Amino acid sequence: MADFRLIADRIAGDIAAGRLHPGQQLPPQRWFARRHRIAPSTAGRVYGELVRRGLVVGEVGRGTFVRAAPAVAQGRALIETATSAPVNLELNYPSAAGQSEIVAASLVPLLRADVLTEAMRPGAADGTAAARESAARLLALPGWRPDPAQLLFTGNARQAIAAALASLVRPGGRVGVEELTYPLVKEIAGRLGVVLVPLAGDAEGVRPDVLAAVHRAAPLSALYLQPTLHNPTSSTMSARRRGELGRLVVELGLPVVEDRIWSFLHPEAAAFAAHAPGLTHVVDGLSKRVAPGLTVGFLVVPEDRVEAVGAAVRSGGWSAGRFALEAAVRWAGDGVVRRLVEAKRADAARRQAILAEHLTEHLAEHFTEHRGGRLAGGTVRTDPRAYFAWWELPAPWRADTFTAAAAAHGIAVTPGTAFAVDPHRTPDAVRLGLASAPEGELARALRTLAAVAAGGPPGSAGG
Repeated sequence: MADFRLIADRIAGDIAAGRLHPGQQLPPQRWFARRHRIAPSTAGRVYGELVRRGLVVGEVGRGTFVRAAPAVAQGRALIETATSAPVNLELNYPSAAGQSEIVAASLVPLLRADVLTEAMRPGAADGTAAARESAARLLALPGWRPDPAQLLFTGNARQAIAAALASLVRPGGRVGVEELTYPLVKEIAGRLGVVLVPLAGDAEGVRPDVLAAVHRAAPLSALYLQPTLHNPTSSTMSARRRGELGRLVVELGLPVVEDRIWSFLHPEAAAFAAHAPGLTHVVDGLSKRVAPGLTVGFLVVPEDRVEAVGAAVRSGGWSAGRFALEAAVRWAGDGVVRRLVEAKRADAARRQAILAEHLTEHLAEHFTEHRGGRLAGGTVRTDPRAYFAWWELPAPWRADTFTAAAAAHGIAVTPGTAFAVDPHRTPDAVRLGLASAPEGELARALRTLAAVAAGGPPGSAGG
């Protein structure tokens, strides 16, 4: 029997050499098997190996296609990584005008020798009493205020997610997630040996009936949710759905990891934790509120889990640095965080206006045909408070071919495959990060993307 890995190596070589180009469809597995004189089951293993390597994407009912770009590394998310494209709509770190000057002024007291000596000591998972009180005030929402005794600190929010999952799920355990999820959760799960289980949802979020059925079929160890400004769709779960899911997880005794990293842009949205306080582990951080380079991750955990999650933080080496923690206390106390949050909310609103004018309106100009009431230019899903948008592309575009076409015009976007939990069910969509590009470049890039979409993929009637 032919070694399927050697055949996969040859196909990988064709992709690397450009003999198979991005977006090209591979032949059906049965035809591939006949051509290579191998068993159909071996052909299936070849295609599976190519999917595992991140070289192709298999889509149910459509076939297998070469990706626009190889995966950065096995299991590593294709998002928020360096790119050579002049306009980067993958990176999504907001920055307010005068941000560095505002932050610098607040750090001056930390540079006194006596203060700096204390700030350079090793950090602890539970931080300091001042940090716990400060973070509790910062994270408080109407109807929910964390107990300072239940707060832990990590270097960033990603580490907080990792610590929460590591404390809740053993290797091989199952974690329920939205069908589209934060790509780095996929990477974290891979490193922890955790299986992510996609849960079907609707416009309001994960459906309770789906969660109950999946858990009954094979118990989940935890549930990971982004109920406020979900990345990538920017949807926010309704109060009714939060209540339904809250009652269900309490009934099931199912722990929840609530990711609130973008929630500062939507202060009206209540915390899911208010519906299941004894089960919910709230993750937040300062990377979006302040800056990614000097940040702190927050973890609010149930009272009876402080020691277990703290142990996970320590064993993972994820404790926040003491200097960053002291800086965070000062930023929260002297109004720096409040000023930056207000500035970034206004900035997000301006960028949403740019999105509407330079992408949505240009799509309406380029695509005059309507199909069943839906604009032929696809659907742009976003929230007026969000720093990103989810563009369901017009047919016959696919996510990877459009990503490659955008890159050819010097624009980096994130394909929907980066967010899909099931590699065989990938959306023909891209996420547009609005936060990092200067406003003028953002406007020009969005107009270019609208024109690219209207031109159609290479080889199509429009292209």
